[in-house]
Amino acid sequence: MKKISVIGSGFSGLSAACSMAKHWHGVTVFEKNEAVGGRARVFHDQGFTFDMGPSWYWMPDVFEKFFAQFGQQPQDYYQLVRLDPGFQVIYGKDEVMQIPADIEGIYELFEQTEKGSAEKLRQFLAEGAYKYRMSMQDLVYKPSLSWLEFANKEVVGGALKLHMFRPISKYIRSFFNDERLVALLEFPVLFLGAMAQQIPALYSLMNYAAFELGTWYPMGGMAEIAKAMEQLATSLGVEFISDCPVHKIQVSAGEATHLETGRGAFRTDGVIATGDYHHTEQQLLDPGYRNYSTAYWDKKIFAPSCLIFYVGVRKKIAKLIHHNLFFDAPFDAHAREIYEDPQWPANPLFYVCCPSKTDPGIAPEGMENLFLLVPLAVGLHDNETIRENYFEVLMQRMEAFCGESIKEHIVYKKSYCIRDFQNDYNAYKGNAYGLANTLRQTAVLKPSMRNKAVMNLFYAGQLTVPGPGVPPALISGQVAAEQMVRHLNSRL
Repeated sequence: MKKISVIGSGFSGLSAACSMAKHWHGVTVFEKNEAVGGRARVFHDQGFTFDMGPSWYWMPDVFEKFFAQFGQQPQDYYQLVRLDPGFQVIYGKDEVMQIPADIEGIYELFEQTEKGSAEKLRQFLAEGAYKYRMSMQDLVYKPSLSWLEFANKEVVGGALKLHMFRPISKYIRSFFNDERLVALLEFPVLFLGAMAQQIPALYSLMNYAAFELGTWYPMGGMAEIAKAMEQLATSLGVEFISDCPVHKIQVSAGEATHLETGRGAFRTDGVIATGDYHHTEQQLLDPGYRNYSTAYWDKKIFAPSCLIFYVGVRKKIAKLIHHNLFFDAPFDAHAREIYEDPQWPANPLFYVCCPSKTDPGIAPEGMENLFLLVPLAVGLHDNETIRENYFEVLMQRMEAFCGESIKEHIVYKKSYCIRDFQNDYNAYKGNAYGLANTLRQTAVLKPSMRNKAVMNLFYAGQLTVPGPGVPPALISGQVAAEQMVRHLNSRL
């Protein structure tokens, strides 16, 4: 029986394990931490349930397509709720834009903000729908091992309509003038890893996903998705070994043969590495088996890291909804401090998730569960004093907006930042979201999914194709598994 090893149990690892188990028995997932889920782990304390990482459920069709491969659907495992409003953007104490679930309501909101913008939004989203359809059908499910993969009539013919070579900043401003609408439409790219002037306008597909496909929430938290995938994998015969870091991939005659782990050596016939790509290359492989040098990684442009606070408050907070974006500071200035002149931001934008508004079961009765996040440049010096200083800033701005005291009612607080990402996930420079989706780091120009010297070693996750985010991670695991199956079949 073939033995297939998956390193890491984040969304890409879980996806790869399930996809492999459809074809081969003997799939084992090795997880360095105690719990399965990677960045989508969860912890419980003092009656609160905190998602540690992802908090946005966008692109529901990707989840549906994943589970459909196994004759299942997401609702078989968790209850989905569509949020209405999907989220709110806070530009100032008395200037708030709530994004309704109903698309007609969004058109009306735009028209009220800027006359004539409703019709422009219809065109903008129609183009976004085309990009989304083309991406889902012809782009993101490819391993990107060669440009020839994209040489079909529809992709080549539609290249101009995809706006691959036009910056999204200019593209958005060709439709809208109001700075609030521009900031609203640019916000998703803040986590793609570059200034909006450097991100291809292809990614307006994210605006289509947000407005047309909606913002959802799995009751119980985002960790319910990881739990569902673990349950599915187990039903397919996948074995999970937690609290088991991998220390080395042994190679013989151009093939991975064993994993050396904290629990001994395990024979393997193939490895899908879904942990940090840089760590796998630089720490688990001898130099002759690495795709890339240290200098290569040093030149890569990374999406942000972040400073996170998990907070429990012993009262309800009226003005917060489930997703809250505090854009009460200059957008471009913060973006420059992440991407162009890396430093701790002087006046940061930040995000507050209050999932207890939707899911009362994740906090004690009458209390709120808060997740506060500040996007940061990777590789910054991180210590408790810096974290506490930022916490004070966030509290002051939250209280100013909410018009009520919050800090004095806090009963639980925990922080998480760059050094935690490094310690828990071996994350290169403490990155939280992977590589930036710039034009020069797209498709074939990303780190390769295939190891060129070890024929049965493939990579998945946020440092390879298709890129950062939960839906791309699911896709990455599937594609890597397909490549592994193809390799194994070629050896029969």
